[in-house]
Amino acid sequence: MTVKISVLKERDEGGERRVALIPQVVEKLAPLGIAFSMETGAGLASSYPDNAYTGVSVSPDRNALLADADIVLAVQPPSLDTVRAMKPGSVLVSFVYGRNNPDLVKALRDGKITGFAMELVPRISRAQAMDALSSQATLAGYYAVLMGAVHMPKILPMMTTAVGSLRAAQVLVMGLGVAGLQALATAKRLGAVTEGYDVRPETREEAQSLGAKFVDTGVDATGQGGYARELTDDEKHKVRTILSEHIARSDLIVTTAAVPGKRAPRLIDAEQISAMKPGAVIIDLGAEGGGNCEGTVAGQTVRVGPATIVGPVNVASMLAEQASELYAKNIMHLLQQLITKEHGLAPDFTDEVIAGTALTHDGYITNDGVRAAIDPTSPAPPPVAPPAPAPAVTPDTGHTGKETVR
Repeated sequence: MTVKISVLKERDEGGERRVALIPQVVEKLAPLGIAFSMETGAGLASSYPDNAYTGVSVSPDRNALLADADIVLAVQPPSLDTVRAMKPGSVLVSFVYGRNNPDLVKALRDGKITGFAMELVPRISRAQAMDALSSQATLAGYYAVLMGAVHMPKILPMMTTAVGSLRAAQVLVMGLGVAGLQALATAKRLGAVTEGYDVRPETREEAQSLGAKFVDTGVDATGQGGYARELTDDEKHKVRTILSEHIARSDLIVTTAAVPGKRAPRLIDAEQISAMKPGAVIIDLGAEGGGNCEGTVAGQTVRVGPATIVGPVNVASMLAEQASELYAKNIMHLLQQLITKEHGLAPDFTDEVIAGTALTHDGYITNDGVRAAIDPTSPAPPPVAPPAPAPAVTPDTGHTGKETVR
């Protein structure tokens, strides 16, 4: 049974350069009986020209691709016009960020489109290969240190010269999720003296395994789903007192803290910034969520007191070729759970990964948190019945049933 998949060229005004499909993934998914179509130039910005895609139909007619597709693949949340051009019963796979895009979620619901939101992939071992947030954060953490090195008025490693030695830079990474740990590893490889901080004390060993000192504040704010919870006021005061010393002596700080669906937590305030070294740099990876630092401006580099604060947005897109590779492979692993050669597109909504990633299906908002946040009056979907067991098959042995079996 052939499944038709269309891949869109990104229209994001922020300069999105990634693409949701790469040639290597086309080859790996071909045995499932998929017919791929792609909008002209969809992969060009990420170094994948149209002629690199073997066996993919390329068309400039976006609406025709949408109307014919069983599955539409994209990176950024699509426009309302894009969703309205899709046929009922079709599937969208992309980042959606439902709490921030309520009209988009409602359009998916009302159009009876099944929306799989890549930011909702459950953070469990079985779903690691589908975890697009982690794959993109890995690249963002790496690139954050390089951006910091460019903006710093000094080098990262220790260096010995004929006129004396230059001391290694002090790098502090705040927030030791995927991006933070990659930032620590990169800074260490480049020769910096590294420290890592997180409100989850279980990250201590991970930081130390990367050669970094762990900043222990005595506060445990471990949350659910691999994220940190918000701190109480007393906890914030205790953490601030201890961190202020480390902030003041740092040459480069990378902040990565995020709470899903909420404003990025404030880690560094104006008073702490005013006590930093002249020429110190902060790379605030929380800029898109409002910033981890007081004074951060999303998409801009600003001078605040003695420090330079860089508020990059969509960092993964700056490394579009490999970001696309990782994202396309995340989608590939999800599609392998949705499609079989025998039955075509047949998602099993009793599977925790499929159910957890689904945002909308069959006229319902299936994610409880998003539904409560954007449309509390919208009805919950009916319970999903488990799939019927396959009928027992008796092998044909050639016996008539009258023979004596020994």
